[in-house]
Amino acid sequence: MATARLRKSRRAAPIVDINMIPLIDVSLVLLIIFMVMTPFLVQQQVRVNLPQSISGGEAADRPIVVTIQKGGEMTLNGTAVASGSLETVMKSLLGKNPDRAVMIQADRDLALQQVVNVMDVAKRLQVAKLGLSVQQPKH
Repeated sequence: MATARLRKSRRAAPIVDINMIPLIDVSLVLLIIFMVMTPFLVQQQVRVNLPQSISGGEAADRPIVVTIQKGGEMTLNGTAVASGSLETVMKSLLGKNPDRAVMIQADRDLALQQVVNVMDVAKRLQVAKLGLSVQQPKH
């Protein structure tokens, strides 16, 4: 009976060892998360105050982007523009280079007539390259 009591006391003894493997796993996962996220956080916080140049302009090979939102608001290369002044602003951006591409980004719920109006303005300005921006369907 003495041996039976010893075996019971051994089984009932608490485990005093700490299992280190889950602690190491969690630490490595957190390290990986911080390593992946750090470049994004640093990139957002780095602000560069660029110098200004009188002779500098937009690159000739970059397209002029006309964005038409659902409500009909238009932007030309990110600058808000009224539909009545679209032709004059686009003419100044084209300059003497009608070969510069014009890309139209229109909301898909927008009336087709507004897109056609922008295309007519580009045609009057003799734009050689005119495109519509679309999105690939998701499967």
